[in-house]
Amino acid sequence: MSSWSVQHYSVLIRESHLDSYGHVNNAMYLTLLEEARWEFITAGGYGFQEIHQQRKGPVILDIHLSFVKEIRLRESIMIESQVIEYPSKVGTLKQRMLDAQGKEYAVATMKFGFFDLEARRLLAPSPEWLRALGHRP
Repeated sequence: MSSWSVQHYSVLIRESHLDSYGHVNNAMYLTLLEEARWEFITAGGYGFQEIHQQRKGPVILDIHLSFVKEIRLRESIMIESQVIEYPSKVGTLKQRMLDAQGKEYAVATMKFGFFDLEARRLLAPSPEWLRALGHRP
């Protein structure tokens, strides 16, 4: 049986993250979630440099984002990321934004794949890519 490790990314909400209502702008949630994904794949050995050398990397196919609680200025949040399943060329990743007590601010579930930048098509995930995502056989 295989499992997927949980990755954590801490963020302090700054002025540039806010909208005119004084809370995090909806588009900024996607930016923060992407930052967390880049951090964990880079730490896993498959970052920007490897993607451009190999000409293969991640692609997001679908995102469902639920806003649970507003995030305000100078709040510290934790973004928790974990692959839920990856049975074929398309996998499912869940990311949660949490406060210090573990309460959810937002939850994103997305479908993703491993993309060949030359052939412009999805590929079966390579062992290096699976390791970067936290796969633990």
